[in-house]
Amino acid sequence: MKILVVDDNRINRLLPMTLLRQAGCEVAECEDGEEALRVLAAEAFDLVLLDIGMPGMSGTEVCRVLRTRPEGAALRIIAYTAHALPSETETIMTAGFDGLLIKPIDRKTLLRAVGLEA
Repeated sequence: MKILVVDDNRINRLLPMTLLRQAGCEVAECEDGEEALRVLAAEAFDLVLLDIGMPGMSGTEVCRVLRTRPEGAALRIIAYTAHALPSETETIMTAGFDGLLIKPIDRKTLLRAVGLEA
């Protein structure tokens, strides 16, 4: 599985990238939404782990843009966020995300969220 991890915080990219590589995934990273859109336009991925609260373009905005693109229609996009209030969760999911992964994460919840573990 090829996964793109998008988060403005390097530490928040490092943990999921390490765990996903250990699980046999091919992993790439981006530090903001604009870079993610450029990478996703040029390269195919199976899944995007997308932070919500980033400077510039938010993860919610990135998700909405991706859903309008041909390459974004079938792409699995998981929100990767510390925002877990019910009102925030509803806003996130109506933006077009396929799932929600709440920070901080551990190996089991990450692998379950991306579909590598039941």
